[in-house]
Amino acid sequence: MSNKDKPEKSDSKEEPKTAVAADDEASGVSSFMSGLLSKLNIKPSSPKPKVLEEPTVECLANYIKSSKCKNIVVMAGAGISTSAGIPDFRSPGSGLYSSIQETYNLSDPQIIFEIGFFRQNPKPFYALAKQLLPTEFGPTTAHRFVQLLHKKGLLLRHYTQNIDGLERKAGIPDDKIVEAHGTFYTSHCTNFTCKKDYNFDWMKEKIQSDEVPKCTKCDSVIKPDVIFFGENLPTKFFTCASSDFDKCDLLIIMGTSLVVQPFASLVEKPSEDTPRLLINREAVGTPDASLLGQLLKKFGGHEDFDLGLASQFIGKGLNFESPTNRDVALLGDCDDGVRKLAKILGWEEELDKLKNEAV
Repeated sequence: MSNKDKPEKSDSKEEPKTAVAADDEASGVSSFMSGLLSKLNIKPSSPKPKVLEEPTVECLANYIKSSKCKNIVVMAGAGISTSAGIPDFRSPGSGLYSSIQETYNLSDPQIIFEIGFFRQNPKPFYALAKQLLPTEFGPTTAHRFVQLLHKKGLLLRHYTQNIDGLERKAGIPDDKIVEAHGTFYTSHCTNFTCKKDYNFDWMKEKIQSDEVPKCTKCDSVIKPDVIFFGENLPTKFFTCASSDFDKCDLLIIMGTSLVVQPFASLVEKPSEDTPRLLINREAVGTPDASLLGQLLKKFGGHEDFDLGLASQFIGKGLNFESPTNRDVALLGDCDDGVRKLAKILGWEEELDKLKNEAV
């Protein structure tokens, strides 16, 4: 190709979209959503009534003390256990993933929890497991608050992402706990033709002695019943989730990043008139992190953008700006958050008694 046949390069920058062009694009998005909703036979709903008078902890406490609140579901992540001395997984530098990644020169620390990698090299997992053994730690104030909910007959179910077993040590009954990502309390041989099971005391001894546990029957590697990437969640998770959220009249979310599925999707399961309380160091699960949030940032200022249609089509997540006042955020450490709530409820003395109980 000769030089004169080559397309000429332009030194000018791309012209920004005009207001008219942006309006047209916003209108197109809204029309697209309208068409999809029409095909799905979904009609825009009228404005919803307020769930709480104000999106405050005080209003939520009044709701808890009312006759309307009888079945509380709790969702918990690593943040409720950090004050027990258990580091979380993802904090840069101090999280469990960081330390194990450096020790074993892993390209991605999450590979520790991939079942294929575990079968090839179980050592990194057992190095991490030694730091997570439930015997080394006691329940936190956040765990005791869940225990208090149970004692008051308000706890329907406690869903936890944690594998540290501190809910059990806090005295929350097994039937009230859903360990979504499994547990250390039972273990099995990884040989599919063997599947011999082992109890917690046997596994604890092996882990504390820095051994990779081997089956006494067939010499295959033993694995705690912790759920790895590539494995199905426990049947109990799906069984309970299918019925609990029809009864749930308050959802409390504590110490979780709400990024791991399907656990994170539980926030969408309660009815739209069910209050949700987030106790966490930062706001998570909000529309800002979703496709809806991205559309709002791009088109939210244009009058042709129909927020009602968009929010029905896309998962709404937690919305602390909603006019329904459904969602309340109590930001900070989980222990501080539950103590503040307990104080407003008049439960602080009872919480302290539980916190001082011997494990």
